[in-house]
Amino acid sequence: MSNQPGIQLCPAQKSAFDNLSAGLQVGSIVRLWGGVGRGKTTILKELHKQVGGVLLNMKDFVEASAKNHPLALEETLYQLLLHALKSHAAVIVDDVHLVDLSSAGCHFYPRSGYFNATMMGLCSYALETKKKLIFSTTGHLAEAAEQRSYSFGVERFKVEDYAALVESFCGASKKLDFEKIFRFAPKLNAHQLKAACQWLVNFKELSTDTFIEYLRSQRLASNVDLGEVQAVDLTDLKGVDDVLRNLEINIVLPLENDALANQYKLRSKRGVLLYGPPGTGKTTVGRALAHRLKSKFFLIDGTFITGTSDFYQRIHHVFEAAKDNAPSIIFIDDADSIFEDGEERGLYRYLLTMLDGLESESAGRVCVMMTAMNVAHLPPALVRSGRVELWLGMKLPDPQARTEILSEHLQSLPEELRNVDVPQLIAATEGFTGADLKRTVEDGKAIYAYDKAKRVKLRPTSEYFMRAVEAVKENKERYAEAEAQAALRPKSPLSGFMRSFISSQVIRGDEDE
Repeated sequence: MSNQPGIQLCPAQKSAFDNLSAGLQVGSIVRLWGGVGRGKTTILKELHKQVGGVLLNMKDFVEASAKNHPLALEETLYQLLLHALKSHAAVIVDDVHLVDLSSAGCHFYPRSGYFNATMMGLCSYALETKKKLIFSTTGHLAEAAEQRSYSFGVERFKVEDYAALVESFCGASKKLDFEKIFRFAPKLNAHQLKAACQWLVNFKELSTDTFIEYLRSQRLASNVDLGEVQAVDLTDLKGVDDVLRNLEINIVLPLENDALANQYKLRSKRGVLLYGPPGTGKTTVGRALAHRLKSKFFLIDGTFITGTSDFYQRIHHVFEAAKDNAPSIIFIDDADSIFEDGEERGLYRYLLTMLDGLESESAGRVCVMMTAMNVAHLPPALVRSGRVELWLGMKLPDPQARTEILSEHLQSLPEELRNVDVPQLIAATEGFTGADLKRTVEDGKAIYAYDKAKRVKLRPTSEYFMRAVEAVKENKERYAEAEAQAALRPKSPLSGFMRSFISSQVIRGDEDE
């Protein structure tokens, strides 16, 4: 039989193929491992051409199991493979881990661990009879087989693998800049690359830009539904030009401008803290980044409720998805409310690990941005220098910023409400946040509409907005009193839960924190 593969394997696949071939010269049992979509089946098919024997997959197992008792999965596999070993010098089994998952994945399975005994029997037979037994898995194999096998992996694809695979799928690799595609999405598998080629060849012209756009819209997914997020832009924030400039330089530029990011080796800051009083636009920054960065933006907010059974699982899922889409950003809204009680140590340690970059190279390409009203509620070790690399303070709008904000809101009103003494309002709204100013305009409009509905003699327009200013001031005073009283009370074990629950819709709604 030929020692050369019949098809063109990509470099990562060819390396695994060569290692498998060498392993079979030494041992009876070998294992091929690798993530989904790395071409394990393709490699095994080529190996089958080289060594002969029989190649079995899960289709063969399902057909065999249809004749047996549903709790006899292990016996079905044993009989299928033993019969094959008796008839052939080499038996190749693709995706054998799926059989183990069907039993080991259930805590109440009455025959837990029996799969290991099955594999022990098969391995023993292969060793005694000097037959070849080859498995493929996505991860670990049963201990009995793993300890007796030579294991070889299909490593994660690199630039040259992307080029080879696309060439085999559509023969158009010379049209594409694979360095750029790889920088945008370095963790694609063969299934995803093939789907992109098929889609673009059928519906669009194949180019680097259309390839990346397809990945952005079809393959890489944020955990945020942009349809539920208020459409805003960073430029909508007034009076915080220094913050916006830092965001553009340290977050947006490395994620958006691939050419410059590659030329100057730019990376987003590893840890960013956005802090300031409520209503100053911290959550607006999150909304703007969500719309601008799309599939590169991931959100952890009040819908992730501490103390619930799936809290850590959801957090881990977000970080893994962000690493798969790296370079990317994880936006943790109201982080101080999570750590306020000093009891959330699991997430604290997890974030320390991520910010220290201990997990992998991918983790180093994920920016973690946290917002906080009270930095004192954050664990000191979490925000020390080196972990949080960029501190951005959101401040109250100065007179010029308040003028811009009020003028913008007033311009959206009907003509009859625009004749307002803006300087009077600016003087009266000292200490107001952007959210306060928005509420002032909305309340003034509502009071005017009420008088009009009641056929009351209308007053000068400015008076309605000045009445709204006084109402907002009263609300701010009540909030300050309530906050001061809350600070004196012992913290309830449910305070973090309730704060998360109450703020769960903030970033998707109209309120601003």
